Amino acid sequence: MRGLGGQDLGGLMKQAQKQMKDLQRRMGQVEDDLRDRAVEGSAGGGIVKVVFNGLQEPLSVEIDPVVVEEEDTEFLQEMILAAIRQGIKKARELEESERSKIAGGLNVPGLDAFF
Repeated sequence: MRGLGGQDLGGLMKQAQKQMKDLQRRMGQVEDDLRDRAVEGSAGGGIVKVVFNGLQEPLSVEIDPVVVEEEDTEFLQEMILAAIRQGIKKARELEESERSKIAGGLNVPGLDAFF
């Protein structure tokens, strides 16, 4: 059976499957890379720092001892949440940037479900 432009549909399907497998392999490589990369969210001028990998998984929390000495736990809690939010935002941006490099900037609905 012939498809568009007189090409064999079976051949086109095989080519599409090969390209999809290659895309999935490359996305797996991106995920591995993101797992090894780190971004930092901070709050209070660096009083609280939270480090995330590119998959938005928290890796570490650093709190300046000055905050603990002040015994203002409500302030500390707010700073931790702010640092977490900033870190997740940065990790999302990193992930989106890396994944878009592989997808070639395609904005195909549902494409991310394959990765």
